This record gives sequence, C-alpha cells and structure tokens, in this order.
Amino acid sequence: MHDLTCVIHLHSLHSDGTGTVEEIAGAAARAGVDVVLLTDHDVMAAEPGYYGDVLVLVGEEVSPRGGNHYLAFGLDHPIDHSGMGAADIVRAVREAGGFGFAAHPFSKGSERFRQGPMAWSDLDCVDGIEVWSFVTDVAERIESIPQALRFLLAPERYASGPPEGNLREWDRLNRSRRVVAVGGVDAHQIGKRVFNRWVIRLMGYARTFRQLHTHVLLAEPPTGELEHDRAQVYDALREGSSYIAVDHLAPAAGFAFWEDEGVVRARLPRPAEIRLLRDGAEVARTDGAELDHAVAEPGSYRVEARLDGRVWILSNPVPDLQYSSPPP
Repeated sequence: MHDLTCVIHLHSLHSDGTGTVEEIAGAAARAGVDVVLLTDHDVMAAEPGYYGDVLVLVGEEVSPRGGNHYLAFGLDHPIDHSGMGAADIVRAVREAGGFGFAAHPFSKGSERFRQGPMAWSDLDCVDGIEVWSFVTDVAERIESIPQALRFLLAPERYASGPPEGNLREWDRLNRSRRVVAVGGVDAHQIGKRVFNRWVIRLMGYARTFRQLHTHVLLAEPPTGELEHDRAQVYDALREGSSYIAVDHLAPAAGFAFWEDEGVVRARLPRPAEIRLLRDGAEVARTDGAELDHAVAEPGSYRVEARLDGRVWILSNPVPDLQYSSPPP
C-alpha cells in the first residue's frame, strides 16, 4: 500500500479562512503533508490540482446554521441545504455521487468564548465522522485566557487524543455498521489580512497542519495526475483504508492493521503501547511494534497506539469482522 499524509477540514479565503489556496499548499509542504482536503463553507470555488508536490482536493463543509455540518467530497457542485435536516444532507450528498464525514459531531460549544455548540442531531444516518476535531475539541476545553495562550504557545501539548466520549459514540455506531473515522484540524488561520499580502494571525496553517493527520493507504502509487490520484484518495477514504496519526510524536507511515484467517495483526514503524479493542472494550495489549490476536467472535476491532500515554495512531475498524446486523 502507498501511504499518503493528509490534512482534512480547513478553510481558505473562499470562506472564513485567511489564506489563499497557494499559501495553504505551501504551508502543507512545510508541514510534511502530501494531500490537502479543502472544505470551505458552502462553496467549492478553489481549483483542485497539484500545487508543487502537494495535491489539493476540493470538498465542501455543508454548513446549516447551528449544526449538522458535513465534510462532503466527490461533488461537482455545492449542496443546497436549505431546510434540510441531518439525514437529508447525507442523502443529498450520496445522490450527488459524493460521500462525507460529520464535522465536529460532538461539539458542546464554549461558554467562556461565547461559542454555541455545532454538533450533529442524528449520527445514525452517517457513513463517516470526524472523531477527532483538533481545534474544536481543544478550544471547547479551554476555560481561560491563560489556557488559550498556553495552547497558542505549545499546541503540541494538547494533541493528546480525542475526547473519550467521542470514541465511545464511534464504537457504539460501529457495533451495527461500519462508520469510517477521520481526524480533522478545522484550520482557519484566524487573523486578519493586511493589504492582501500579510496575515496577522494567532496560529499559522503550517503549525496547525503538524498537529493531526489522516493517512490514506492507496492501492496504486500516485502518478501526479489529478483524476487518478483524486480517485485513489477518495476510494481510500470511502472504504476506511486510512488511519489517524499524530506524526509529531513519531512518524506513523508504515502502520498496518489487517485480518488474516481469523487473526488480527497490527504492525507499527516503532515500538509503542498497542491496544486492541472490540466494540470499544480492550481485548489485547502489548508493548512493542507488533500485535497478533486470534479472533474469538465478530465485532468492531480497532487499534490504538500510544507513546508516553498520548494517542499516536488510531485505526479504523477491520471491515470483515464486523456484525452485518445489530448485535443482541
């Protein structure tokens, strides 16, 4: 498989970000990112393609007021979500030939910064979720200006893992059907452009992009041709041939997790604490770079790898072992 590092869920000048697409691609290159999946609010005005060595793909954050935001890809045009509820949005994206992930689906808002919740009202209708939304999950835990300043000075300290409640709900969904998870950054590069040349900002795109990645595993190597490589990335995301990683802890490329004749196997590029979970409950644990576990019963099997107590790698479930109908 061919492992590409992606950043998902970010905004440019085409909606409420402060960077051009060219600037964003440059920031991605500096952060060691291969693919940018741009999701401006309710528009798809950016031009997809290769910007230097970085592949920029253009999706949309379908953005109804108050919640049910959806990171949609594989579309030819934005979705008109007027009057739509959660299930209607998912259905409209599917009917348009696309797929997507519920954006910051567990958002609770922040009283301290007067930000209302932007959660999902019905996750039982989605095929994918942003189980870890870096900026949203961190911002909603910050309760003071000093905490906010500490985050801006050292955001790496806050990339310790998604909230446990996010994982519990994801595991619940996966007990009856496969729901693919991604990690999103929700990057806006909050600030102000001056004379359309400089940006006075709180945190630049490149710094945000280093915090959290979604790796996609391609069946074929990228060719540098937009249509071929876009199809490969989208196929991997649709199928859950992907994993979430915090690469500033250690490079994660080379991670693999699969089922082989009733044995689930995980391979890591370096030793770590590896946990194997079935339907959210731990069934095996080891310290090392390999884990093999004979499967006694079906379920949703996924792997978490930790370094120094922090989540380093979070896999999607192995598809062939899940229930085909809700468990008793």
